[in-house]
Amino acid sequence: MVTDMLNRPIRDLRISVTDRCNFRCSYCMPNDREYSFLQRKELLTFEEITAVTELFVEMGVSKIRLTGGEPLLRRDLPVLVEMLANVSGVKDIALTTNGFLLKNHLQSLKNAGLGRLTISLDSLDPATFARLNGKAVHPQRVLDAISDSTALGLPVKINTVVQRGVNDGEIPALAALFRERGHILRFIEFMDVGNLNRWNLERVVPSSEIVDLLNEHYPCEPVDPHYPGEVARRYRYLDGKGEFGLISSVTQPFCGACSRARLSADGEIFTCLFASKGWDVKTLLRQGGKDELKQGLTKLWKLREDRYSQLRHELKPEEGVRAEKVEMFKIGG
Repeated sequence: MVTDMLNRPIRDLRISVTDRCNFRCSYCMPNDREYSFLQRKELLTFEEITAVTELFVEMGVSKIRLTGGEPLLRRDLPVLVEMLANVSGVKDIALTTNGFLLKNHLQSLKNAGLGRLTISLDSLDPATFARLNGKAVHPQRVLDAISDSTALGLPVKINTVVQRGVNDGEIPALAALFRERGHILRFIEFMDVGNLNRWNLERVVPSSEIVDLLNEHYPCEPVDPHYPGEVARRYRYLDGKGEFGLISSVTQPFCGACSRARLSADGEIFTCLFASKGWDVKTLLRQGGKDELKQGLTKLWKLREDRYSQLRHELKPEEGVRAEKVEMFKIGG
């Protein structure tokens, strides 16, 4: 297994299949600007994505997550899922989605080998959710997608980005709904990903505050992670009604255990969610340099020393580390 400068192995590959999205969430693609998207010829083909995945598996990757943008906007996505499921060494394929288009793809995704889903839902209040997604989408559309997925037997986790003064008042209601439904809800601290979301520390609700609030309603306790490097810190409800998670990149950075690489839709590898630049794999792929590509990927990971969130936490927590960063819709969350 290949390890980086901080002795972190590589276990997870997050693959963005498109930079397009049908939502305009304020923390990712604010609705107050125009966007220029990749043309189809600029995207990696499914065969190219699979070839890169095979090389990463040789380095130690066993878990794949498909992201975007909104990945369900990529035509024939189940075909890619099946191709990746047939790669020897891939043990887990997940999909992160806003759920809007999920209904018509669920069966084909499951048949292709998709193992589980993460569905984003930031509010149960129609007015708040409409403002957050920038497209006036009603939360019931997402709730129906969650129910349909469960009915089909696909495990679902829910992601909620919490912002003070926006949706933090809904934390107990969200917890109440999903603990009754048997879903793991993960509260995500508002992060300074990219350069567009006008991030500031005052809008961050610390995970410790969320735990204290939920403990008042539903007594809970921390539990051990499922595996080394798990992103979310886990808590279980003492009454036995499941668990919730916390992703605390701002107040409790977890860089020291990060085992993830990210492949953008246009064929660049990013070794951190907050990176400024990627490493081009598309050119080598299209020139037929597979051996050179494997050597390059191995070297890239061995020289990796990213720890942006720790630096932000240590140096300028009120501002973040001021560097131009890749936008989240280009490499997934």
